[in-house]
Parts: sequence; C-alpha cells; structure tokens
Amino acid sequence: MSVGILAVDDSGYMRNRIKMILGDDVTVVAEASDGVEAVKTYEKRGDEIDLVLMDIIMEKANGVKATSAIKQLDPEVSVIMCTSVGQYEKMKLAAKAGADGYVTKPFDRAELLEAIESVSA
Repeated sequence: MSVGILAVDDSGYMRNRIKMILGDDVTVVAEASDGVEAVKTYEKRGDEIDLVLMDIIMEKANGVKATSAIKQLDPEVSVIMCTSVGQYEKMKLAAKAGADGYVTKPFDRAELLEAIESVSA
C-alpha cells in the first residue's frame, strides 16, 4: 500500500509508535505535534500526503480544528482521527469537520492498517 502519512499527535511516543506499527507498509512522510503545526505542514508538503492520522485532543488547535483547516485546503485528503475511548461527542464534531474515519487508542497494527485501507480504497 503506497500511502504517505502525516502523523499528528502531541505525544512523541505516539508518533513513534505509529511509525513502528506501520513499519514498511505505509510511509510516515511528516509529523506534527499539534494542530497548528499540522496545518502548516500540510500547506508545505500536502503533495506528499495522502492521509492524516490526527490526534483529537491536543493543546494548540485540537484535532477537530486542524481537520477542518486541512479539509479546507484539500477536501480530497483522508483524515483518520485517533481518539481515546469515551470521546464520542468530540468524534461527532470531528465527523462534521470532515474526518473520514477513526481508530481508538490503544490500537494495534491490524486496526490501524484496516482504518487506513478503509479510507484509501
């Protein structure tokens, strides 16, 4: 599967875990530690990015705001929200902002690849 990913999470551990889980199957072409950085990164490198894995709760510009801004830049890019259990209300807001799917933390390799495949088909 040839998909370029922008991994957005305020936890460096989670960004590294995403890269480790995906291994050679999917390439993380860029990373961002908050929503503001995610939008700036997408503005600069959007041509390399097919999909955004977006944490929903972050200090600077949460995932909902960042998803909305990225979808305004490129309505065709896929965004998968990475959320914790019990974030139903925030997921509804994310869907309204344009999120194409979600995966619940903690996720494993199979769950993450399935979520990616579901929006990349």
